[in-house]
Amino acid sequence: MLAPSRILRTTPAQAGGGRERWSLVEHAYDAIAEGSKSFATASELFDRDTRERVWLLYAWCRRCDDLADGQDHGGEPTEHADADKRLRAIRLLTERAFEGLPTADPAFDAFGLVARECGLTREMAEDVIMGFELDAAGWRPRTERDLARYCYHVAGAVGVMMAVVMGVPKDDSEMLDRACDMGIAFQLANIARDIGEDDAADRCYLPIEWLVEEDIEPGQHLKPHHRGELTDMAARLVTLMERHEAAAKLGTPRLPFRSRWAVLAAARIYGAIGREVRARGQAAWDHRVVIGRWDKAKHVLGAFWEALRNRPQPPETMPEWTRGDILIDVRMAGPIAKPPMDPLPDEE
Repeated sequence: MLAPSRILRTTPAQAGGGRERWSLVEHAYDAIAEGSKSFATASELFDRDTRERVWLLYAWCRRCDDLADGQDHGGEPTEHADADKRLRAIRLLTERAFEGLPTADPAFDAFGLVARECGLTREMAEDVIMGFELDAAGWRPRTERDLARYCYHVAGAVGVMMAVVMGVPKDDSEMLDRACDMGIAFQLANIARDIGEDDAADRCYLPIEWLVEEDIEPGQHLKPHHRGELTDMAARLVTLMERHEAAAKLGTPRLPFRSRWAVLAAARIYGAIGREVRARGQAAWDHRVVIGRWDKAKHVLGAFWEALRNRPQPPETMPEWTRGDILIDVRMAGPIAKPPMDPLPDEE
C-alpha cells in the first residue's frame, strides 16, 4: 500500500545538491587542470576561498561546453542533430542547481554551490548558456558586431561571473564592464589561435564581412593561397584583443592584491598566445601555439610586479564593443525563457 502524499519526504534544497563541498572542489580542480592549463596556472594565485570558487564556476562552464558540443574536455564535437536536447538538459540542470536540488552531475552541483555563496543570478547564467547555444547550432558571425556578441556570450559573460566570484558587487557596472573586456580579450586570442582547429570542426568565427573584404571564398580561408589574407585577419583579431586587454586592466587596481595578481597573470598568458599568433605570421597554424611552463612562470612573475605597481595604462582608444551595447542587442533578442522543468525523454 502506498503512503499518503502528505507524509512523503521531499528532496531538501541544499547548495551543492547535498554533496560535500570538498568533493565538489576536488572535482572542479580536476576539470580546470585538464581543461585549461593556462587558467589553472593563474587560478593558483588567488586566495583559497576565491580560488576554490573560481574552480567551481569553471567546472560548470567546462561541463556545459562539453554537453553542448557532445565533447569530453574539448575533444571532437558530435553531430548537431540532438543539440536542442543537450541545451535543454543544460538549462534544466542549471535551474535545479539554482534551486539547490541534486543534479547527479558534480559540475552542476558545484555551480549551485558557488551561485549560492556568491549571489550569481539566472540572468548571468543564461547569458553564458546562450553562447553554448550558438556553438551547438553551428552559428557563424556575419558582421563584426556579431563577433562581439559571440565573444560576450562565451567569454565576456563568464568574466562578469568571475568578477562577482572575486567579490565585485553585482551593481558595480564599471568593474563588470572591465571584467567583460578581459573575457572578450581571452576569447579573441583563442579565436586567432584556433582558426585551423575550428575549420577542422567545420566552424569559423571570422566575420563573413571580413572574408568578403579579403575576397575569400566560403570555407577557403585556410587554403595556401589565402595565407596572407588570413594572417592579416588574425592580426586584426589580436589588435582587438590588445585593446580589450588594456581596457580590462583599468579595473584591476580595485581588486584585492592576490586577485589582481591572478587576473594580470591570466591576461599576460592569454595575451602572449595572441601575440605569438601574430608573430608567427603565415606559419601560425602549422603547429598549435602553446605557452610553455617557463614562459608562464615569467608571466606570473611579471604580473606580480605589475600588480604591486598597480598603475595600469589606459589604451589609446577604448574598445568599440562595450558590454552595454552588446547587452542591448542581447536583451532585444527577447526575454530569457523560463527553463522547462518536465523530465527529459529517455535515450532511445
